[in-house]
Amino acid sequence: MASAETRTLIAALTDEGATVRFVGGCVRDAVLAQPAGDIDLASDADPETNLRLLKKAGIRAVPTGLKHGTVTAVFPVRHFEITTLRVDVLSHGRHATVAFTDDWVADAARRDFTINAIYADLDGTLYDPFGGIADARAGRVRFVGDPRARIEEDRLRLLRFFRFHGRFGRVAPDPETLSACRDHAPRIGDLSGERVRDEVLKIMAGPDPADVVALMVDEGIMPHVLPAATNAPRLAALEDAEAHWGDASALRRLAAVLKTDRDGALAIAGRLRLSNKDRLRLADMVDPPPSFRPPGDGPRLDKTAQLAALYRLGLALYVDLVLLDWATDMASGADTTRRSGAHRAALDLARTAPPLHFPLKGQDVIDAGM
Repeated sequence: MASAETRTLIAALTDEGATVRFVGGCVRDAVLAQPAGDIDLASDADPETNLRLLKKAGIRAVPTGLKHGTVTAVFPVRHFEITTLRVDVLSHGRHATVAFTDDWVADAARRDFTINAIYADLDGTLYDPFGGIADARAGRVRFVGDPRARIEEDRLRLLRFFRFHGRFGRVAPDPETLSACRDHAPRIGDLSGERVRDEVLKIMAGPDPADVVALMVDEGIMPHVLPAATNAPRLAALEDAEAHWGDASALRRLAAVLKTDRDGALAIAGRLRLSNKDRLRLADMVDPPPSFRPPGDGPRLDKTAQLAALYRLGLALYVDLVLLDWATDMASGADTTRRSGAHRAALDLARTAPPLHFPLKGQDVIDAGM
């Protein structure tokens, strides 16, 4: 946020007297002393003016969402989104028609959570109209104003609440917020599969997704999002198994929480608009191919059989299936010392086994006279 390119950008945007401030996640993360990801800026100048000022300064500018006030400044190292202050004039539950304003408090009032409605000047001066700093430091995820009104403006905020609660929440959600989420959950089906997918996978990629899933199940939210996503204990066990492997996967975690068959997994993949690759991976994780034999089966780990499975399945799917099988054992209470050791050995094999390639090529057949 204090880099040379950031300073260059803000100097360009304020060249004619506009006010530009950091907003959203980068401010929240800075307040919490966490690394900032995307750097978003808010400006009281209209988007056409921002485009002109960027071009004047020789900065590449892309009109990524002009009707919503957003312009993207492109630098070699990162991109910056600059959005004009705005207010909602008409909400549809999935998006809103906006009008531009120069009122910073009005812009903050249309944002989702108090922790995302904090602004900062380049010198670090903070502007916090709705108490977001105190909420961030307390681990409290709270809607700006009335939770029902915020969700009615965009129903995706219901899923975003659970995602942010999973990442930042350290205190229980307030009853009013949970009530609003329960009441609006039946309308989740109105959202596009792509928007739901992005939030679901971000929830799964969070620090404790099993707790979030359990909360969504308990509050009656999950049946309207993914009815089959109810196996929170297996997901919690997978988190422990992934810690041994050293890698977490949102799609693998989604497979862990599903109670369904292959057809059900394919239907879920279709609803979430997964890519063909991820669709097949999810189905294979839910219903493993015959070439996979759980490492814990039998009196000892059969290294030859595991190498064969590693070859036929490929490294990624092999690791997925070993971790999921281990999680199933742990969640069911069947994770004996022997079975746990077998899963660890199977993962160690995946780390150390050299790549296996079928040794013959078509040219070998031709050279043999075929």
